[in-house]
Amino acid sequence: MRLQLEPLPRKVLRARFRWEIPERFNIAQTLEASAKLQPARTALIEPEGRRVSFSQVSDLAARLAGGLADLGVRPGQAVGIFMGQGLETALVHYALYRLGAIALPIAPVLGTEAIRYRLSHAGATHLIADPELLEARPGAVPESVRLVPKTRLLTLAEGSRPHPIHPTRSGDPAILLYTSGTTGKPKGALLPHRTLIGHLPGFYLYSNFPDPQSPKVYWSPAEWAWAGGLLDVLLPAWVYGFTVVAHRRPRFDPEEALWLMERYEVTHTFLFPTALKMIRSLDRVRQKLHLESVHSGGEPLGVELQAWSREHLGLPVNEFYGQTEANLLVGQCYLTDPIRPGAMGLPFPGHEVVLLDESGHEVPVGVTGEVALKTPDPVAFLGYLNDEARTQAKFLGPYLLTGDLATKDEEGYLWFKARKDNLINVAGYRIGPFEIEEALLSHPDVAQAAVIGVDDPERGQRVVAFVVLRPGAGPNPKLEAELKSRVRQNVGRHATPSEVRFLESLPTTVTGKIQRHRLRALL
Repeated sequence: MRLQLEPLPRKVLRARFRWEIPERFNIAQTLEASAKLQPARTALIEPEGRRVSFSQVSDLAARLAGGLADLGVRPGQAVGIFMGQGLETALVHYALYRLGAIALPIAPVLGTEAIRYRLSHAGATHLIADPELLEARPGAVPESVRLVPKTRLLTLAEGSRPHPIHPTRSGDPAILLYTSGTTGKPKGALLPHRTLIGHLPGFYLYSNFPDPQSPKVYWSPAEWAWAGGLLDVLLPAWVYGFTVVAHRRPRFDPEEALWLMERYEVTHTFLFPTALKMIRSLDRVRQKLHLESVHSGGEPLGVELQAWSREHLGLPVNEFYGQTEANLLVGQCYLTDPIRPGAMGLPFPGHEVVLLDESGHEVPVGVTGEVALKTPDPVAFLGYLNDEARTQAKFLGPYLLTGDLATKDEEGYLWFKARKDNLINVAGYRIGPFEIEEALLSHPDVAQAAVIGVDDPERGQRVVAFVVLRPGAGPNPKLEAELKSRVRQNVGRHATPSEVRFLESLPTTVTGKIQRHRLRALL
């Protein structure tokens, strides 16, 4: 299952590519295969802690599957995972896949009601959790859910017999990830085993064509309860027998991140845009890094941040795009096609990505349309759990709609404009927030920026900017005027913020995306 591609132009790769999806496939097979090919290679590193080889982790996962089966976990059941990055979390994932159960990752930052809702809505039978995380969340676990503490897992594995891999079909459900919309309760996106296969072309390209025979080390601060950490780092890295460093603080520390990458000779890192901007806010990168790939997704990067990465990290950032329901669809790889700063990139091999108007017709070059994936596609989700109406609303004929607006240029690169619900309409001008944010970030005193549209009786909406300054810089009327002037010059008068608000930090999700609804609440 180790898909390997040659470093050829994207058009050539896409023309040659064909999916090979077996009828029977289980994600756990990939770990077992890596253990046979590279048994002694280090699979997981916990900084200042444990190191385990692929043979060790595969054996432990197989035995833990047997132990969980003894506790009543059965094929098709949803099992909650409420733990941070670490050996036990990785073992639980592969043990559940091995059993044919459904892994339900729950982010450690979530509160009592959010946890309880996910477990109840999913009909989870068990919750495997870190007791320390649960202490601060009394009442989070419904009475019907059996609690298995993290501290018991290794003992359970050591005392159990290896469990065989359940003969799942590639389309059987494997992972249940909850994603928040703009309205209503979170939606449970159900992903099949084959979704991992669907991620491999994008993973291979944004990793700059890594050689499976050569040791590589992956690390990301992205939580494994999110598609970015789980499906963009841990699972595909182990397909190829690459080492993963498991480490994540509750709050991202840019100096610690650089130290960690130097100390463990990290070769490939996924840094979401907020993390990259926080590292950039340091004076300079003093550490000796060994990076062969830096990749990012979640929000577009601009010219300034790409230039900074080339100078300070030694290589450009390969941006990629996707969402929980259909991840790793589009991206950049500077080894095969030119980096276009701010662009989402080109469709990865195997994915037919188009831009549609509201009638479902493909839009011409330069015209804004909604990003859509033609199905069937192995990376596409199976649907929203217990929500047929919202599942149907996600599709237009064979196309899976993302809710993201973009344009396409003459070379086929996609350019993100906005979420449909984040588009700013000022006096008839439709403005995506990214262009304005990039203009604000070009000011040397600005570390982070976010803009939103708010109702205006005369113009429909007006632009409001929120800015986090670099250390040593302070808010003042002169700076506010300079920022407005930059937007006016770089984007246009119609996009100039009516006001600029200075904050100590921007509200973000666990995935590092800006929570614009919380910015609106500040107004």
